[in-house]
Amino acid sequence: MTSPTKTLFISDLHLSIDHTLELTIFLDLLKNCENHVDAIYILGDLFDVWIGDDDENEAYRQTIQALQAFTARKIPIYFLHGNRDFLIGKKFLKETGMTLLPDESEVSVYGTRVILMHGDTLCINDIAYMKSRKWLRNRFLQMIFLLLPLHFRQRLAQKMREKSQQHTSATMLSIMDADQNAIELIMKKHSLCHMIHGHTHRPAIHHFNLDNSPACRIVLGAWHGKGSILEWNSFQEIKLIEI
Repeated sequence: MTSPTKTLFISDLHLSIDHTLELTIFLDLLKNCENHVDAIYILGDLFDVWIGDDDENEAYRQTIQALQAFTARKIPIYFLHGNRDFLIGKKFLKETGMTLLPDESEVSVYGTRVILMHGDTLCINDIAYMKSRKWLRNRFLQMIFLLLPLHFRQRLAQKMREKSQQHTSATMLSIMDADQNAIELIMKKHSLCHMIHGHTHRPAIHHFNLDNSPACRIVLGAWHGKGSILEWNSFQEIKLIEI
């Protein structure tokens, strides 16, 4: 019997010089990935923070080199911006060979049409986050930010991370989770019944009814001391695994 090929989905790795274990796990994954992997999808927050393609700390350089070596094997890596690394730009994508996809991307996974998202836009009950997201994604403000000296951007990013951590610790988990109505609205918009996203750090496979038809939402796990991967193979077997 022929062995199935598979596609991998990951999200919320939050790689940085401070997260050495997660970085090592990711580099090992790319180095040792079997030849029967058809593609890898990274659904945002590959890095804990990204303040511009000109930031070249050691963790970033190691990641870029590993991604270069992987895509040189002609196995595609597709990437969606997350809420931590939405400033990843053309230089990084060119160096790594990754293909940028827009949020709410429709893809075919072995014949099944799926919506891919980072997932933060599903958390509509987190009003404070949604407001901050709106101005953080303003292209004009991003251009101004990227013109600032690197050391100044680093200080600003640190202050923003501290505020984000304070918000997270003071906000109920249910408020920061994906809203079911928002989920169903996106699925109906695309006329699809399968969705994969990250962001909430709550790995699970959710089955529910959408207009009297079966629907499935898969949430990817965050990388906290271990890797979290969704494997979807050509036999239509789907499983969340830890490495």
